Amino acid sequence: MKYITVALAKGRLADFAISLFEQLGFDCAEMKTKTRKLIFTDETHKFKFILVKASDVPVYVEYGAADMGIVGKDTLLEEGRNLYEMLDLKFGACRMAVAGPPSMADQLHTSHNLRVASKYPHIAKNYFQIKKGQTIEVIKLNGSVELAPLTGLSEVIVDIVESGATLKENGLEVLETICDLSARLVVNRVSAKLERERILDVVNKLKGLIE
Repeated sequence: MKYITVALAKGRLADFAISLFEQLGFDCAEMKTKTRKLIFTDETHKFKFILVKASDVPVYVEYGAADMGIVGKDTLLEEGRNLYEMLDLKFGACRMAVAGPPSMADQLHTSHNLRVASKYPHIAKNYFQIKKGQTIEVIKLNGSVELAPLTGLSEVIVDIVESGATLKENGLEVLETICDLSARLVVNRVSAKLERERILDVVNKLKGLIE
């Protein structure tokens, strides 16, 4: 029997995924130990779990190095990979939003050539240019995007918002919500056909856990 490979995003999301698979009866004990290993095998179920960077999960799944993956919706939107999104796992619920100083609220709809700072340049471009028809300049940042409007680097930011406390502490607020986010189960398109029965069995059992 062929192994089914599952790509998991390292960190909090992997811990959540491991908990789910344990509830389904999979052996994930080794994954919970302190180890530098990146590949873990459940011989009974013929499943392999690989730990990768979140942004790499859709890549592994699209190219078939993994049959399935669990990753945040933000990563899927930013990567834009060709795969099946099978299930909303309801974990890590938050939203992608446009945020900035309150003074930008009235200008957001009318301004062109806005400077937008974001860790998610593709999401920002798609939202402003395709959905809203506005011309923007996206400035890619890798951290502390809240600093951008405060230093004049950008007028607004596009970022993940959970409680909004960090925005508030820096004198910023949510100006528009782009979409809701949470963890998703994704499947390789070829694997969905070749291993349909085994993959659907996992999908349906996971659905039963979260509903």
